[in-house]
Amino acid sequence: MHDDPDKRAAHAELRRRLDEGRARADLNQTQLATRARLGRGTVSKALSPQGDVPSVDTITRLGRELKLPEGELLKLRRRAAGETDAPPSAGSGPGRPISQWDAHELEVHPAGPGTTASSVDGTRALPGYVRRAHDAVLADAVAAAARGVSGIVVLVGASSTGKTRACWQAVQELAAQDWRLWHPFDPTRAEAALDDLHRVAPRTVVWLNEAQHYLGDQKVGERIAAAVHRLLTDKERCPVLVLGTLWPEYAHAYAALPKLGGDDPHSRARELLAGHTLSVPDTFDNAALAAATALAAEKGDALLADALTRSRDSGRITQDLAGAPELLRRYEQPSQPASRALLEAAMDARRLGVGLHLPQAFLTAAASDYLSNDDRDQLSDDWAEQAYVELAEQVHGKQAPLRRTTPRPPRQPPAPTTDTCPTVPPPTGPVLRLADYLEQHGRTTRRRRCPPASFWHAAHTHLTQPDDVDKLAQAAQNRHRMQWAHHLFQQAADLGATRALVSLAEMRREAGDHSGAETLSQQAADLGSLDALLHRAEMRKKAGDHSGAETLFRQAADRGYPVALLYLALMRKEAGDRDGYETFLREATDHVDDKDISLLARLAERSEEAGDRDSSEAFLQQAADRGDAGALFRLADTREEAGDRDGYEALLQQAADHGYPVALLKVTGMWEVLRRVWPYGLDPDGTPTPQWQ
Repeated sequence: MHDDPDKRAAHAELRRRLDEGRARADLNQTQLATRARLGRGTVSKALSPQGDVPSVDTITRLGRELKLPEGELLKLRRRAAGETDAPPSAGSGPGRPISQWDAHELEVHPAGPGTTASSVDGTRALPGYVRRAHDAVLADAVAAAARGVSGIVVLVGASSTGKTRACWQAVQELAAQDWRLWHPFDPTRAEAALDDLHRVAPRTVVWLNEAQHYLGDQKVGERIAAAVHRLLTDKERCPVLVLGTLWPEYAHAYAALPKLGGDDPHSRARELLAGHTLSVPDTFDNAALAAATALAAEKGDALLADALTRSRDSGRITQDLAGAPELLRRYEQPSQPASRALLEAAMDARRLGVGLHLPQAFLTAAASDYLSNDDRDQLSDDWAEQAYVELAEQVHGKQAPLRRTTPRPPRQPPAPTTDTCPTVPPPTGPVLRLADYLEQHGRTTRRRRCPPASFWHAAHTHLTQPDDVDKLAQAAQNRHRMQWAHHLFQQAADLGATRALVSLAEMRREAGDHSGAETLSQQAADLGSLDALLHRAEMRKKAGDHSGAETLFRQAADRGYPVALLYLALMRKEAGDRDGYETFLREATDHVDDKDISLLARLAERSEEAGDRDSSEAFLQQAADRGDAGALFRLADTREEAGDRDGYEALLQQAADHGYPVALLKVTGMWEVLRRVWPYGLDPDGTPTPQWQ
């Protein structure tokens, strides 16, 4: 037994909490052992004054079954065992007490230029807060954290809908309990998160506002998602609460399953967010409007009352408070046509993939063809300067439609350069940032529009970031601007974008230049591109070099590309090697787990293309069993083709219940209506196919 009084006290407290939990659950020791999947003797020793200190596994299982705070139980266990390798205590990790943060430091949109009634230090005003349905879910997550249970909630909603403010209001309950808050942002959001997530201590809120800057980072986004998952499952550091915000398009992108043979760039993020996103509505409903009206009257809240005078009918209270309506007015009613042309060029650049910081020289050159001939003829020599001055003027909420910004300089030693990895020059001249609300407005209103020729020419002339140029090349290709696509892919490749080499190789192959395609694919593969390796293998197979193709497919599989195993299986089947086919097929299936079902959809599609209907249906069934709504819909189609009408309707309803768009349209009867009224066809997701303008 313990000689140390502190150890004895901790062990006694641990036993007391476990035994009281057992009593509240109305379980005897045998029942508790069965439910916790422990031996009867193990439970007896854990509750006995004569027993040794239980193991971490025993405490974790008992705490989970009895709904006790596992983190606190594990702390008591460490004290009872006299362990000195305890994790960082609250207060030793990154961040500072919540009470020391200001809401605007955490990127809550400023609501006006004034100060709060009680403020004498110039603090910007926060209007009164109106609780809505999503606040109750947030409150539950905060309450669970206060009880010792780690969790994550990511609010999903359009720009300026109150996501960040909701998170700020929710954590005030934890501020009273001396919790800390950590907002990783320096030197960049992604770098700060990756560097210090392992240092987060218990009783810390991890603040991932605009989580696309963390989870969507092309270099380290998946590593950040894995680190957050590790933090949430680390019993020695609980409780922690991770709060984030996302626009719907980013949430959709991270949840989307990859296409057959394509990359899966967000598999970790998809797993992390599954079941943990919370929608924030664009507008206040009637109950929220009534509460806002009462709050404005009772508290004399001038900001809220002012917003209600303009936005009561639309219900867009938070957007008004954040300045969105004025931003929209400035776009729709500019003092000169050139201002709108610059904004539309910026909108198109952002929605097609260019980064936050837009070179002024690029926008100035791109704007030309957004103007009519008459408007362009009337431009003065200093038209661009006048337009930028107008767009930099702030609106309510201290936002500007298009503002000048200064990117943070890199604070890490530069990586060694080689001839194959050129140094990317930084943008020359000023860079600008489009207001969030206008960016999203452009994504919605201009999503079917194709930028004019001046846009593509300006991109080729002025953009220097390889990812930006590569994404615009893909956008040009998708819009059948093939000459611009070729030139932009070539420029992206010259700047170091390996993906662009693969795209160029495919264009060469389609043009019949197989030798040139092989050279470009080899170059990309030498730089580490798995896509290029797969591309080369397919080219070899089409050329009849099955031995060479199999060698390259094996290399891709060995380097972690499991879909290559399916290609190998299909090659075996074509060669009449049934045993080899089944061996590779089993090996490909073995790479699928319950959290990563995207491979099953790809396996089903490739099997279907190869004429193996039975294997295709088997893969679809496995994916459907794991909750893949798209697989349910495709499986329904197979039932319809087989004449099983009842099976088709049942599976279609399941797919609709899971939110699959086309299934929803078909179940509600809207599919045929859309087919009749929209002459250009429908995309696979049920949206009207664009009539490019």
